[in-house]
Order: sequence, then structure tokens, then C-alpha cells
Amino acid sequence: MSRRGWVLGSLGGAVGLAAAGTAIGLLREQRLVSRRAGEAVAFGSLRSTPHTVVADDGVPLHVEIDEVDEADVARRPWTRGTGKGRTPQVTVVFVHGYCLNLDCWHFQRAAYRGLVRTVYYDQRSHGRSGRSDRAHATIDQLGRDLKHVIDTAAPDGPVVVVGHSMGGMSIVAMAEQFPEMIGEKVVGVGLVSTTAGGLDPSRILVPLVPARLGGTVARRAVSTLQRGHLTVDRARKVGRLIGMMATQRFAFGGEVPQEYVAFVDEMLAATPFEVVADFFPHFESLDKFHTVEHLGSVPVSVICGTADRVTSIGHSRKLHSRIPDSRLLECEGAGHMVALERHDRVNAELDQLITAATDHASTR
Repeated sequence: MSRRGWVLGSLGGAVGLAAAGTAIGLLREQRLVSRRAGEAVAFGSLRSTPHTVVADDGVPLHVEIDEVDEADVARRPWTRGTGKGRTPQVTVVFVHGYCLNLDCWHFQRAAYRGLVRTVYYDQRSHGRSGRSDRAHATIDQLGRDLKHVIDTAAPDGPVVVVGHSMGGMSIVAMAEQFPEMIGEKVVGVGLVSTTAGGLDPSRILVPLVPARLGGTVARRAVSTLQRGHLTVDRARKVGRLIGMMATQRFAFGGEVPQEYVAFVDEMLAATPFEVVADFFPHFESLDKFHTVEHLGSVPVSVICGTADRVTSIGHSRKLHSRIPDSRLLECEGAGHMVALERHDRVNAELDQLITAATDHASTR
């Protein structure tokens, strides 16, 4: 697929391709089956053998890899051929956001399991990964962590990276520090509900602190974290019902099943407030829009909900305008957790991205 073809391809065009039995058609067929499976399987129950990747500062990162059967891969039309004419198998690395964990990719994991080799990991201090010291709780360190995960968990073959919120920032940080990765190792990028700078960090705080700690008080709670983080954690537990209401409002754009809200709220509540505060200062100082143009050498999908109250749609539109030939998917009325709330549309766009990236890898 040419870069121009990637830009001009529409959803309707993709359906036509599906009828012709192309890669996107097979991806879409599998996605529709897996979507039903994802809805039937409990959140947080999709697991695979855990691996540990040790970051450059010694923090252990929890990694899970969903492999595919190599014999099955060899039979697929888009991986047939030999030598230079053979399209390589792509690994997709999913990078979660602030105060979440790898389980947030539930519907994407269900959609691609058994079809595409995928890697999921908990960012430092999140989920089942080890705790970082405050000095290394930075966006730049997350970029180095991502490179280390790719080098260790996907050493062979091309990679597509997909990041949500802080996970997208991790991708941009990696691209800034290791520009040679883009086009050589990384052949596709998905940026979901994220930004490269200009973020108002007060938007992030609301679902993460007790309701009575609003505005200036919340900022003060962050700045005095070492003295008060245990108190804040206790208050979060007591105010759980109010916290659920905040999660509903700030994570989603409209009505969603209550289990979606509970799932996100559990991930937020499981993140110690000390971790919240360790990373918090780095969102306000983030300024990496100067580096995103480099991503345009590979297929890029930018995805966001128009009702995102954390990283508003303007951030995604700015990314799209700065990344040559990128695609922009705006999900009308969806919020920050668009990959859950509109998982069918997000997965359809990722279908397009993975197929375009595979074609890009085959032409290098």
C-alpha cells in the first residue's frame, strides 16, 4: 500500500478490500468474532504467560505476549512468499495510560488474540510492574522502557506501537530519543487519546482524588505527597461511590455499561496516590510536538473521542496536523477511554493501521 493509498483509504474502501480476501478482510473477520468473545469474557481475565523485562535502571516490567501459531501464520495470504518477497509477521506492542494497566486493552486483546502477535506490559509503578523511584518516574524514562520492551519482547521483525494517553506520550518520547527506530523497527504507530504537549494536568486529577480534594486543594495534595499520600489513599477508598461518578464523567463521553465504569475505577483505585504524584509534574512540562513529524515516515493513526475531557480532541487534531499523511479517527461523543467505549470503531481503525504497516514493512 502506498503512503497516498494509506491516507485516502476509507472505511468503505476497506470493506471492498475485505471482500477481495486481503489482509484487512481477514483481520476484520477475526475482529467481529473476537468482539463478541471480548464482551463475554470478564475484564482482566485475558492472560498469558508472564515475562519480566528489566529496565535500564533495574525496575522489573511485567510483560505478557500473545503468540500466534507459526504454521497458521505461514498459511495466511499476506505472509506467503520467500526471501525478500515474503511479508514479515508484525508484532503489535500496546502501551497503556496513566494509572491504568495492560488490562485496559481488553477488547483489542480479544480482537487480535491468535491472529496477530501482540505484546502488553504494565508501565513502571503500574499494575504488576515494579515501583520506580521518583527520579525515574518521567515520560522520557517511559520512552526508554518502551524501547527496552521492544528490544526484548519483539527482537525479530517489524513492530507497530499503539499507545493510549500516557502510553502515546511514551511512544513520542521513544521516537525523540531513538529516531532510528521509526521506519527501521517501528513500521506503524497508533496514538489514542493522547498528546505531545500543552496538557492541562488539572484535568487528569479529577477522577484520581477524593471529591472533596478539588482544584487548588488537589494540587496542594500532590505537592505535599510524601506527607499525605496514605491519607489520600484512605480517603479515596471511603469516597468510592463518588469516585465512580467521577470516573463515569471523565473516562467516558456517554452512557456505558456499569461494568465498564467499575473496571476503569478499579484500575485507578489500585494505583497508589504516591505514583499519581510521581508522574504528575511531567504532564505540565511535556513539550514534544517538535518531534512528531518524524513519525510520518510510517503509517500513523490518531484516534480520539470528541467528548474527551482529559486529552481533548484538539490535541489529536494537532497531532494529525503535525504528522504527515496520518489518519484521524474522531469518535463522536466518546470520552478518554475510547478504546473501551467505542472498541468496535477503534479496532476497525487498528485493522487498517496493522495492514498498512505490514505492507510498509514488506516494501522496505
